[in-house]
Amino acid sequence: MKEIVDTGLPALKQPFSWAVKACGLVFTAHGPVLGDGRIDTGLIEDQARLTFANLRRAMQAAGGDLCDVAQVLIYLTDIGDMAAVDAVYREFFEAPYPNRSSVGVTALAVPGMRIEIVAYAVVAPTA
Repeated sequence: MKEIVDTGLPALKQPFSWAVKACGLVFTAHGPVLGDGRIDTGLIEDQARLTFANLRRAMQAAGGDLCDVAQVLIYLTDIGDMAAVDAVYREFFEAPYPNRSSVGVTALAVPGMRIEIVAYAVVAPTA
């Protein structure tokens, strides 16, 4: 049975949940969403830092942490941003790193949004 995880992030107009937990697995997707629902469209470093901070927030709300993340999928509108994103990624993750795939895409949901991630994690079941 799935459980919606309350991440504290604002509800958006799209039909999705920020994080879902099922059988000890966490399924979550994030972008550079500010606490008031606005999207950060500034520097890629700032967007990446906010995106990974939102992931950390979701993992903590699900009863885990970033060390529980098993896979990260990164979507970038400019593959040239990879080095900057890698530097920010190292601020949030340490070895052994999650499995990861990075993909260049033409656009994301909001103009100026340069990064979006999907993450899968395993956390201990709640009693």
